[in-house]
This record gives sequence, structure tokens and C-alpha cells, in this order.
Amino acid sequence: MKTFQKIAVPVALGVLGLMIYSSCSTGIPKGATAVRNFDAKKYLGRWYEIARFDYRFEKDMDNVTAEYSENPDGSIRVSNKGYNYVKKEWKESVGEARFVKDKTEARLKVSFFKPIWAGYNVIDIDEDYQYALVAGNSLKYLWILSRTTTMPESIRQRFLEKAKKIGYTTDELIWVKHNQ
Repeated sequence: MKTFQKIAVPVALGVLGLMIYSSCSTGIPKGATAVRNFDAKKYLGRWYEIARFDYRFEKDMDNVTAEYSENPDGSIRVSNKGYNYVKKEWKESVGEARFVKDKTEARLKVSFFKPIWAGYNVIDIDEDYQYALVAGNSLKYLWILSRTTTMPESIRQRFLEKAKKIGYTTDELIWVKHNQ
């Protein structure tokens, strides 16, 4: 029994470590580049989610917004809110974002469940900070954001083309309804 414990405990800890590491990936998809000369102060405020991939944290959600504000320690407070149209209730998640390198590169890590962090990479943004294309750490996560509930077709097409070139399957995007 002691021999089994000597082997099983380190293996179990190793597996747990790999699971935590893989869920804490703050990387950026191959072929994607974070925006340089990023102005975090201009990015703060409310954004409306225009499109996203379907994943469990936003399942059945419409009217999704993200509100970014600066914390006293320089990190960014993230408040995501959306309406679950199946359960007929509003949901909100509050987390924190931190820059991976320096504040002029739009590579951040975000956490809603510490110590688990995920990649949040602004890979395209217009010069007025009205529309943003955000990649997660892999091709499973992509968001199109706008300061309003709509966006010009030219920006939409620009973001879709960029995402396709990186390898995203953009026809799987969910186009978020905003009606409340």
C-alpha cells in the first residue's frame, strides 16, 4: 500500500497541476497579435457584446455587456452582465484583468475564479476605441465588441476576415441580441 501511495500521490498532484495549468492559459492564438500602443484608459467603460462563440459561461445569454474600470492598484475591474433568456434572469460576473507584459500591449489575463486566469487579447480595435475584436487564449474564444448595440458592416467584415485568417470558424459565432 505504501508503494502505491508513493506513486499515486505525486501522479495525482501532477495531473491536478496540469489541469490547473491548462485552465490558466493566458496565451494568444497562433497567428494573432495583440494591439500595440494600446491605451487602456480609452478602453475603459461599457462595451456591448455583438458576437461570441457559444460556451458555458454565457450559455443562453442576450443583452450582454462588459464594463471595465480601473482599480486603485492599477488592475482592471471587469463586470460582465447578461440576460439568461431561458431562466428569465439577469446574471453578473465580476472579475479582474491584469496586463501580461506592459500596458501598451493589449495582452491581458482575466480571472473570475482566482487563481484561474485566462487570456484576453485585443487583436483589433478602431482608432476611436468604438469597436474591438478580442481573442481568448485559443481558437475556442472570440468576442466582437462595440460601444453601441450595433456596428458598421465595414468593421464587422474587417473583424470577421481577420478572425478567419487566424483560423477561427466565424460561421459558428452567436450574434447577440440587445433588446433590453
